[in-house]
Amino acid sequence: MAEESKPAKRRVKNPETFRERALKSTEAGEQPKRTHRVLSLMGRGATAVFRPLGRLGSWFVGLKAVKPFKKPVRIIGRVLFPAYFRNSWKELKQVTWPSWKESRQLTYAVLIFAVIFGATIALVDYGLDKAFKDFLLK
Repeated sequence: MAEESKPAKRRVKNPETFRERALKSTEAGEQPKRTHRVLSLMGRGATAVFRPLGRLGSWFVGLKAVKPFKKPVRIIGRVLFPAYFRNSWKELKQVTWPSWKESRQLTYAVLIFAVIFGATIALVDYGLDKAFKDFLLK
């Protein structure tokens, strides 16, 4: 007799957390996707204006005539922008921001929790107020 084979159980993979995605992106050496929401809100016209300016700036910084000015500008930048601000900027670059869908879901969760918690506190306050007035003040 042939053995009856059981169908394999289906396993559902848990979705990745923000931390897991961030670790994966740092291990792979890639930067997380950065969407330029301001530019997308302003439309294609803004992108057409700012992209060539960025390319022009990077070209300008690479010129040999600019190289003697890089070190003094860097020193002035270190004086004007203390280490706290530089380190804060570095930390902000490492942040992995949630998507719009995730942020909406988290916002709804917070609002629902706030309403339930507020209603619970109101009920407890009302009950204690009634008990205090009925039993202790008579």
